[in-house]
Amino acid sequence: MNTVSGFIVTCAHSIRLLVSARLPLQARPLQKTTLQTEPLQASLWRVLATGVLVGSLAMPSFAASLISERDYLDYQLPKPLQEKCAKRDNCPTIEVQYLQSNHAWINDVVNARIDALVVNSKPSESGARVVKTPDDVKAALDEFVTSQFAEVPADSVFVYSLMVTPEYLGHVNDFELFEIHSYVFTGGAHGMPYSEYLIFDQQTKKPIQLADMLQPNKKSRFNALAYSAYKEWVKTVDEDVASYEKSWPFTLSDNVTLTDQGIDIRYQHYSIGPYAYGMPVLSIPYSQLQGVIKPQFLPAPLPSK
Repeated sequence: MNTVSGFIVTCAHSIRLLVSARLPLQARPLQKTTLQTEPLQASLWRVLATGVLVGSLAMPSFAASLISERDYLDYQLPKPLQEKCAKRDNCPTIEVQYLQSNHAWINDVVNARIDALVVNSKPSESGARVVKTPDDVKAALDEFVTSQFAEVPADSVFVYSLMVTPEYLGHVNDFELFEIHSYVFTGGAHGMPYSEYLIFDQQTKKPIQLADMLQPNKKSRFNALAYSAYKEWVKTVDEDVASYEKSWPFTLSDNVTLTDQGIDIRYQHYSIGPYAYGMPVLSIPYSQLQGVIKPQFLPAPLPSK
């Protein structure tokens, strides 16, 4: 595919995404339509979570082979709660989106993870819940919205929020890259964002984990590179790396993705820093990964002129 045709396909894909976009379906009573005002944290999350990395990925000639769209979950409040919601005028905000690409096997994996995030949106004493049927997702949402009316005073301006959405990041070589964003607010000082990378191998049609990317006996070397990247990141938020590390020690996350520059490692809130520092990303350039990750994960060399 030449540069001009590739540009046309990219523009067409962008138009497709714009046309398919629509307002999110919120949980609301049937008798009354209410526009919800999102918590400030949710609004910030929505801005920050959009378009991450899309402009930085190396796109080979078949980059337009995956068409990525999203579809909103059709969810209504349980009937017993509809009248209460209308009376209090503070309905919970539910926004769950599923991936609808032209690769069914990728949809299955991504959407299963979305379902898992939905049913585990509130911690359970019995541990993580497993989704067995679509009814489990609806039951979890019913429980989520019911908990607001049980736990939040009637005159409170706060509403519970649950948002989950997939984002297509593009691809490097044969690997399709996605990120799932979620946000949960159930009161307190702030909500809790979450981000998870997913990598798919077009050749084997399987998800890829960090362990699949590393060459034999190279995990310790990768860990050392990540630790060096951690120390460089700490310098951007604190003057004393040694002191910072005593409070927020380094741990290796397996939440990784590929970029045109190297491997990015995503951390959740509170993993290696306080909430105010967000979800840090440590970057390891490909120049340091030679002999550490398998050759197929290194970017294809540009053709010589």
